[in-house]
Amino acid sequence: MAKIKIAIAGVGNCASTLVQGMHYYKDKDPKDAIGLMHWDLAGYKPFDMEVVAAFDIDKRKVGKDISEAIFSKPNNTTIFQKAIPKSNVEVKKSPVLDGYASHMNEYSEDHRFVVSDEKEADVAAELKKSGAEMLINYLPVGSEKATRHMAEQCLRANIAFINGMPVFIASDNEWAKKFEEKKLPIVGDDIKSAFGATIVHRTLAKLFVERGLKLDRTYQINVGGNTDFLNMLNMERLKSKKISKTQSVQSQLTVPLDAENIHISPSDYVPWLKDRKLAFIRLEGRQFGSVPLDIEVRLNCEDSPNSAGSMMDAIRCCKLALDRKISGALTSISAYTMKHPPQQFSDSEARKMVEEFIAGKCGR
Repeated sequence: MAKIKIAIAGVGNCASTLVQGMHYYKDKDPKDAIGLMHWDLAGYKPFDMEVVAAFDIDKRKVGKDISEAIFSKPNNTTIFQKAIPKSNVEVKKSPVLDGYASHMNEYSEDHRFVVSDEKEADVAAELKKSGAEMLINYLPVGSEKATRHMAEQCLRANIAFINGMPVFIASDNEWAKKFEEKKLPIVGDDIKSAFGATIVHRTLAKLFVERGLKLDRTYQINVGGNTDFLNMLNMERLKSKKISKTQSVQSQLTVPLDAENIHISPSDYVPWLKDRKLAFIRLEGRQFGSVPLDIEVRLNCEDSPNSAGSMMDAIRCCKLALDRKISGALTSISAYTMKHPPQQFSDSEARKMVEEFIAGKCGR
């Protein structure tokens, strides 16, 4: 099949893992394709996509070929596919806006962003020139203005938008309507890992409900060593992230918990963890006879690869929507792969809806 032409905003660890995966799975067959929820998605395989445009603000990435930029500092995710052929796609400088948190200046350049002094690109013009069909948004948490700018550029360039971070675009009716009016699909918001803290927490919360237990209180605390965690040391940038993760868990409960009884948040930055994330999850409740019960989980995972499989499904479903001329917010794949979709469903319901969408039995 023809390649799905994608553009990427934010050439960080998530972008690195995604691009590595496009080449890693070329030599695999379905039975060896570990980490993918779908190998063949309506004919599209994980290697049936290519990056045709990329944007970043870091001087160590801007001006480089995407094949080199994905391995440049401060990226620190695991390299599982070293051989990435040169693509002749040069990373352009995107408008900085609120994409850089000033507290990062207190840290070593090896760990933080270093803003390029190159001229900022006209993103919409670059998107049009590249032939991209959709833009994947991997900008840092808290980049509210920068994300809205990227969404606007997609509308200008007449391409689809996949919002992998917690600024509410697909889940905002006004934004979703803008894409529908332009006859473009949109997927979002805030990418959900295949087996990360959010889906584990959601599953346990749902299990309390399904087995007749009462969940009284719960927390999820995450620590990590990538630029995402360094960026989130600024609590002002965390508002939408906390809302996204908290609502994702609350949506699985029949009666949401009071705010004082649920706490879900990144907690600290530990540089030597690199792209590894530790999640600590605790749920306290009552079982038969109102007898107390609690459970604690410690999840240790490489953060960026954990979400790449979800993004590959989001990309391919977005392409199906383009092929089928479906526009607006894509309900099924957003619920399946995102923490803050336009409409929340249980994970099992969302998967069923995605299978129906792939088969052409579900409109969006």
